[in-house]
Amino acid sequence: QVQLTESGGGWGQAGASLRLSCAASGSINSINVMGWYRQAPGKLRELVAQTTSDRRTNYADFVKGRFTITRDIANNTVYLQMNSLKPEDTAVYYCKLVNGYSLGSFNYWGQGTQVTVSS
Repeated sequence: QVQLTESGGGWGQAGASLRLSCAASGSINSINVMGWYRQAPGKLRELVAQTTSDRRTNYADFVKGRFTITRDIANNTVYLQMNSLKPEDTAVYYCKLVNGYSLGSFNYWGQGTQVTVSS
């Protein structure tokens, strides 16, 4: 079984920085994608950033230049450094693991961590 354990998040004022961590444990395929999604009240869950096991990254336009996703492949951990936070970044942030590739892949989600940014 695969588990995702998130940490970080919390509260910050506009312009502040926060860092999220997500550690995956269990049977992790060497080919995978780890990333962060977020969901604000009344809105759909949306991709924030993701990174592949060969370190390719992809960012949503609304975080480019402010957020950075990195990963520790040896420890199956992904980080999201969030700088220049805005009130509109307020949401529950979820870690996602796509374990494997193509038709053999499975999706796993973390429990979510709240990020609140005040103006």
